[in-house]
Amino acid sequence: MSKSTQFPRLEVRLLRDPVHFLAFGFGAGLVPRAPGTAGTLVAVPLIMFIGTLGFTAYVMATTLICLAGVYICDASAKKLGVHDHPGIVWDEIAGFAITMLAVPHTWQWLVTGFALFRLLDIVKPWPIREADHRLRGGLGIMLDDVMAGFFAAAILYALHRMI
Repeated sequence: MSKSTQFPRLEVRLLRDPVHFLAFGFGAGLVPRAPGTAGTLVAVPLIMFIGTLGFTAYVMATTLICLAGVYICDASAKKLGVHDHPGIVWDEIAGFAITMLAVPHTWQWLVTGFALFRLLDIVKPWPIREADHRLRGGLGIMLDDVMAGFFAAAILYALHRMI
C-alpha cells in the first residue's frame, strides 16, 4: 500500500502513545496533505542540531535513528492495522539523515538534499521501488527511504566534489 493512499485523518490523541508520537514524526504525519514532506521538514532542525556534534556523533545518531525506526514503524503499523500508513514518517526522518551524511549542513545543501531526497522517495526508481513492494513490517517501511537516502547522499557527494 503506498503512502499516497488516502486514509481518514487521525486524531491528535493518537500522539499520546509514544510509539505513534515518534512514528508520526512528533505530529508531522498528521498533516492532511504530503505527510512525507512534513516528516522530512521535521528532520531539518534535528539534522542541523546533530550535525553540530561532529561527524562521528552524526553517523552514530543516524544509525540509531535507522535501527530504532525498524521497531518504531513496525510497532506503529501493527497498532494501526495498516502496513505503511501515510502518517508514519519516521522513515523520512531517517532517510533525510542519511541524505545529509556526505555534505556540509549549509542551507544550500539542506535545500538541495531535501528536494533530491523527496524526489527519490516519491518517484521510487528501481531498486527502491522493489524494496518498497517486496518487504513488509518495520524493515519494509524503512528500507525504501533508507535506500533513497543513500542514493541522494551519493548524488549530493558527487555534486559537492564537482563544486
